[in-house]
Amino acid sequence: MLPDLWPLYGLSVVTPRLELRLPREEEIAEIAQVAGRGVHPPDERPFLTPWSDGSPADRARNVLQAHWRDLAAWDVASWALNRGVFLAGQPIGLVGLRARDFPVVREVTSGSWLGLPHQGHGYGTEARTGLLALAFDQLGATAALTEVFQDNHASQGVSRKLGYRHDGIRVDARNGEALISDRLRLTVEAWRESTQPTVTVTGMAPCRASFGL
Repeated sequence: MLPDLWPLYGLSVVTPRLELRLPREEEIAEIAQVAGRGVHPPDERPFLTPWSDGSPADRARNVLQAHWRDLAAWDVASWALNRGVFLAGQPIGLVGLRARDFPVVREVTSGSWLGLPHQGHGYGTEARTGLLALAFDQLGATAALTEVFQDNHASQGVSRKLGYRHDGIRVDARNGEALISDRLRLTVEAWRESTQPTVTVTGMAPCRASFGL
């Protein structure tokens, strides 16, 4: 069985409405098609990396390539844990945690996208909550970080609702333009003081070595 060889396939995070898990090959193809149908209005650019530009086929291929690249590059010292977001068994997007030198630093960063029809229903907040429960309650992270363009009000709102606080800025270049992102931080102490919906994590024990735990 695949989870015996790659335990991360057996790691599941369940929130009241969603399941977050590593998609199988046929499922990542479905997730890629969700991206192909659009993840933001055409006049917006919410991502620094322009993976969502181009045609629907371009977006779908970008999702596939990133998924395969992150799986192949997994290392205890540097990893990207991508989770398909499933609603009633159907994929609606992708979320993920990234870390470098996690056994020492104990910090993670998060990223996410949902298909356009699934935005505005609270699924993004719920999926991020599931990721944070995994990071803080299972992996022993001390902080979760995210960087958000200052005009990305939806993502800013999700982060601040979950208790993230301002932690500086970052300036990046995109197409010859300087773009400012707010750097936001959520500490484990703030997480434990907040009230969150029930999150159930299964399959963690066989995965501990993959995170250097």
